[in-house]
Amino acid sequence: MIKFTDVQKYYGSFHALHDINLEIKDGETVVLIGPSGSGKSTLLRTINGLETVESGQLIVDGQDVASSATNLNKLRTNVGMVFQHFNLYNNKTILENITLAPKIVLKRGDKENREIAEKLLERVGLADQINKYPSQLSGGQQQRIAIARSLAMNPLAILFDEPTSALDPEMVGSVLDVMREIASNKEYTTLVVTHEMDFARAVADRVIFMADGRILEDAPTDKFFDHPESERARKFLSQVEHH
Repeated sequence: MIKFTDVQKYYGSFHALHDINLEIKDGETVVLIGPSGSGKSTLLRTINGLETVESGQLIVDGQDVASSATNLNKLRTNVGMVFQHFNLYNNKTILENITLAPKIVLKRGDKENREIAEKLLERVGLADQINKYPSQLSGGQQQRIAIARSLAMNPLAILFDEPTSALDPEMVGSVLDVMREIASNKEYTTLVVTHEMDFARAVADRVIFMADGRILEDAPTDKFFDHPESERARKFLSQVEHH
C-alpha cells in the first residue's frame, strides 16, 4: 500500500528524514513513536503530499507521490488525515462538516451522504450531535467528528498525527476508543503517530521507532516493547513508561 525507498527530506540545510526505507501493507496498523522532533509527523505528512520529498521514491497505492504527474488531490481522497487540531469548519454544522468533501469531491448525493454521515456519527458515539456546531462540542468530541469526516471519504488509508496530544486528559480515552475500533476492523491501512504507549501496544501490528529523522527500529509490537534493540529505544521507553 505504501512504500518508501531511500527517501530524503530537507528543510533548507536541516536533514529532516534520512534514508527512509519502509513498506506498509494493506490493512496493517502501524504506530510511529519516538522523541519530539524525530521526524514522525514529517514522515506521515509526506504520504499524502503535505510535505515534499527531495529524493528517493514514495509509492502510495501504486502512485509515485513525488512525481509531477500524480494528482495529489485525487491521492488525498484515498488517504484520510486526522490532525492534532481538528480543523473543523466552525461556521458549519457537524453534518455539513462531514458531508462537504464527499459532496464536492466524490459527487455523492445528499441522501446517501447524510445516511453515511449518520452511520459514522453513530460509530464515533456522537449521533445526537449532528445539528450542532463545533464550538458547542468538547475537544474530544470535535476530534471524533474529525475522524468521522476522514472516514466519510471512504479512504484506503488513514493517517493520525498525534490526534490526542491537544486534548484534556479526560477526553483522550474516548478518541482512542474510536481509533482502536477502526484499527481492529482492518478495513483501512492505519498509521498513527502517538505518545500513548498503552494504545500502541494494544492496536499496532508493528511499531516504528524514530529518532533524529531516522528509523532506528521497525519491529512487531510485542518484540519492540519487550526487547527493544537500540539503546535509544530502551531509553525512550523507560522514560515514557515511568512518566
